[in-house]
Amino acid sequence: MAVWEREKVRASAQVKTTAMAKDVKAIRAMATTTDPDVAAEAFRLGASGYLLKRSAASELPSAVGEVMNQRYYITPLLTRDLVGSFVQPHEARKPIYQLTPRQREVLQLLAEGNSMKQAAAILHVSPRTVAFHKYRMMEHLRVNSTAALVQFAVREGLI
Repeated sequence: MAVWEREKVRASAQVKTTAMAKDVKAIRAMATTTDPDVAAEAFRLGASGYLLKRSAASELPSAVGEVMNQRYYITPLLTRDLVGSFVQPHEARKPIYQLTPRQREVLQLLAEGNSMKQAAAILHVSPRTVAFHKYRMMEHLRVNSTAALVQFAVREGLI
């Protein structure tokens, strides 16, 4: 899971924890990624619903109604991918799931336009460590340039 997605999911969990004391329900709305792992993490951390930015506006009342009736709500835009992640063998999943958490963080930072030196400063590691992760990802994903790596991140919804 990308650094920024993980932080948004954690923030949603903090809101839900605070809200639970006041008997309020939390819906993880306005998510940008259809990554089933992000959605699953949001539910593990306490979300009761999951909507995407591109979800139809008519979904929001439905989601609120389901959550208020003590049920969970997942946008139909995500259910196919989510169910697919349950039934596919782990090896058949997309390559993004095979990246380590640190590789995902490095990929996210590089895709956002940070240099290797800037990414290293953000992650509190040396630029050589960032370069190592970058080149291992390029090898693993069979791409031969940073631009191709960024295209992969865009295609996978990381940025």
